[in-house]
Amino acid sequence: MGKGILNYQFGDTVEIYLLVKSATKAIASNGKPFLTLMLQDKSGEIEAKLWDATVDDESAYAPEKIVHVVGDVNNYRGRTQLKIRTIRSTNEKDIVQVADLLEVAPMKKEDMAEKVTQFIFDMKNSSIQRITRHLLKKHHTAFFEFPAATRNHHEFVSGLAYHVVSMLDLAKSISTLYPSLDTDLLYAGVILHDLGKVIELSGPVSTSYTVEGNLLGHITIMINEIGKAAEELGIAGEEVTILQHLVLSHHGKAEWGSPKPPMIKEGEILHYIDNLDAKMNMLDRALERVKPGEFSERIFALENRNFYKPTFHK
Repeated sequence: MGKGILNYQFGDTVEIYLLVKSATKAIASNGKPFLTLMLQDKSGEIEAKLWDATVDDESAYAPEKIVHVVGDVNNYRGRTQLKIRTIRSTNEKDIVQVADLLEVAPMKKEDMAEKVTQFIFDMKNSSIQRITRHLLKKHHTAFFEFPAATRNHHEFVSGLAYHVVSMLDLAKSISTLYPSLDTDLLYAGVILHDLGKVIELSGPVSTSYTVEGNLLGHITIMINEIGKAAEELGIAGEEVTILQHLVLSHHGKAEWGSPKPPMIKEGEILHYIDNLDAKMNMLDRALERVKPGEFSERIFALENRNFYKPTFHK
């Protein structure tokens, strides 16, 4: 397949197959419609503008379509952009599949599944263990395929599971430093906190929000799922409420989408671990495209800051 789109430098001309991740229609200052395309391959995604777009263009370059593009990699206001020279839909002569262009987690699904299963096995509280195991089994396939978000962090195939596995490692390390933490609660909170995204989001390709995702959100969805699981398993007691609270409060503050702030110790730590792993993922992905001595693109989710890569970094 050649090298990925994000491995080219500014000024390079490329001829490449890309997957349409999203296509947004707008009207230019001259009154003509244009499309903002987010195009991706295994290396990541790049924005491109298709000017004077027609109705046919909208259907030809819709999400999940593969396109063949010739263009130039440009720096537009500090962001990498692909300036399209020619673009066309692929046909049967083009030997390329969607799977060839999807960015995936840097860890095998089987390895992630084994790791998550071990953390559940290590839980001592049977109510917490049974609810967590029940919900993971119910959503097993989607959990190990879905991204963790549509943009900003872990927005790739199996990103949700990779985010959870990274957070479990963090939780384990932190709990050795602070032995007063209840690891059953912390591990269950990590595994369940974003599990509602398998209902909130549409899937691993050209991810968008479902009707339930838009109307309820993954937090509300998961509160209901925990309640249903407890009912089906015949479990009652404080553990159910505390698990729901962990999910309800993991965004930390109302302005960040948390209906409640963390009000138990493990909830506070869960919020920090979630935030830390998401931000490290954003930073690593932004800085891997940057040469030492240069700044990254602005990272929207990190207060639109640029980050510098020191010259002595390898």
